[in-house]
Amino acid sequence: MAVEALGHCYGDRPALEDVSFEVGQGELFGLLGPNGGGKTTLLRILATLLVPASGRALVAGRDVVRDPVAVRRRIGVVFQHPGLDPWLTPAENLRHQGHLYGLRGAALAERTARSLDQLGVASRADDLVRTLSGGLRRRVELAKGLLHHPDVLLLDEPTVGLDPGGRREFWSSLAALREERVISVVVTTHLLDEAEACDRVGILDRGRLVALGSPQALEGGIRGDVVALETAEPDRLAAAVAERFDTEARVVDGVVRIERLDGAAFVPRLAESFPGLIRSITVGRPTLDDVFVQRTGHRLRDGD
Repeated sequence: MAVEALGHCYGDRPALEDVSFEVGQGELFGLLGPNGGGKTTLLRILATLLVPASGRALVAGRDVVRDPVAVRRRIGVVFQHPGLDPWLTPAENLRHQGHLYGLRGAALAERTARSLDQLGVASRADDLVRTLSGGLRRRVELAKGLLHHPDVLLLDEPTVGLDPGGRREFWSSLAALREERVISVVVTTHLLDEAEACDRVGILDRGRLVALGSPQALEGGIRGDVVALETAEPDRLAAAVAERFDTEARVVDGVVRIERLDGAAFVPRLAESFPGLIRSITVGRPTLDDVFVQRTGHRLRDGD
């Protein structure tokens, strides 16, 4: 898959600006960003549901604008909003999905049974979807998206609305499927732990790709530990820290953030230097949220 200088607008508001990246065969690629960051717009273009204003996208070697029918035959999609008929059973939902791809008879029955078994919902194959838990429904959605053996799987915030247990089950099912099939997966998410599970991550903010790489490489680009200081006067404290220690101190969401190689050893020096001004100090290894802050100047959730 290749995305080249992709752009799109809604009226005068840019949703995507000059976005470019590639996804390798068998790769799990995450698009991380806040709501409104451009993730769903990008996925809708890849799914041929939206024509980009500029640039181009190739999925399984086919142009999404020039050859949308061929692209649709090669992709499976799990949308953010439910796509199952609640008054049908999982088996019936998959059967109708198979008909759309020209599958019939014994071949369709075999694929339906195998897909539901792979996703751990075979025992509920003949129950109405409306009686299933949220986690089981999402697994049926995944089985539906994989029924026609696509080359590329597009997942748009696939665990929205699930409890932590349901989220773990969904990702465990996806991991098991990737062990059996060589399939490229593109998943949009605003959840850090889901992005951490990806082979590579593209971070989107306000329609721009602000970072691209493996989670480990992106986090490794932050120098040392991240020290966060809570205070009633963040601007004053940030200026004082910068002057006293000749180090950059940034105010984000009312919290003073510092990147230091010696984060833990630096804490006593901060506490001694500014008695009464600091409410609390935390130190941690860099996360993708810290990468987002470094690249954008605000927290990931600010765009929600």
